Amino acid sequence: MEKLGLGPEVLLHENPRLIYARLTGFGQTGKYARSAGHDINYVALSGVLSKLGRKGENPYAPLNLLADFAGGGVLCALGIIIALYERTISGKGQVVDASMVEGIAYISSFLWKSQNLGLWNRPRGENLLDSGAPFYETYKTSDGKFMAVGAIEPQFYDQLIKGLGLDSSKLPSQLSFSDWPEMKKKFASIFAQKTQSEWCRIFDGTDACVTPVLSFDDAPLHQHNKQRSSFIKNDQEEISPRPAPLLSRTPAVPSFERDPFIGEHTEEVLLEYGFTQEEIAKLYSDKVIESNKLKANL
Repeated sequence: MEKLGLGPEVLLHENPRLIYARLTGFGQTGKYARSAGHDINYVALSGVLSKLGRKGENPYAPLNLLADFAGGGVLCALGIIIALYERTISGKGQVVDASMVEGIAYISSFLWKSQNLGLWNRPRGENLLDSGAPFYETYKTSDGKFMAVGAIEPQFYDQLIKGLGLDSSKLPSQLSFSDWPEMKKKFASIFAQKTQSEWCRIFDGTDACVTPVLSFDDAPLHQHNKQRSSFIKNDQEEISPRPAPLLSRTPAVPSFERDPFIGEHTEEVLLEYGFTQEEIAKLYSDKVIESNKLKANL
């Protein structure tokens, strides 16, 4: 919009109640404000990437979820909601400067504020929640699948040990850091002796905090997800997550039609808003808009 001369200064002058959101990687000011980047760059600059990875390995980016969606899209939407709420008090609009770098840093506030609690005082990959602990890790099963273990609290850890068929009296203390590497090897060797479904039968119904690592194919078929209708299928048989969170009185009504192609409804929407065919043709010729209408396969 701003490339078309429709920046916040122009639009807020026309409508002082407008909420104008700017979602960028580095924000509107600062050394990198006009620089190109991607999710991995924003996660890196936030400090969070330095915490992600296993012992002895390079830091790794968790797909493009942290910056693009969590620190970017979700926090930008939250910023719009906050600005809308504030407008009910002041009657005025404002600009939302949503920086993905700052969004990631903010949602990682727990990491920043817990640095002195002993959770992150060891090198990457050797701490409680970053694959250092044997009770917060993934383990391969005999059929090549995986189980996720998150038995942090002592009462959950006890159930994990019981499910693995081990005698806690013959094991080192749960928080004996020096024993963690050997305990991980022990757990790995045990998990490798059964299939994922066999481990599910052992741990389902317990509070051991052990769950299967499900593929995209398997997740919609899991009993828990089916009971909650957590995934939906559109008219093209494509599966996707149901909108969340689930509201009790006004739950979202998902569309079961396929996702539109970019530009598929551009002309239709512009006509609804009063543009003439001549004006739309001019926008096409100036490459302001594009069309991607479906064509019949004859």
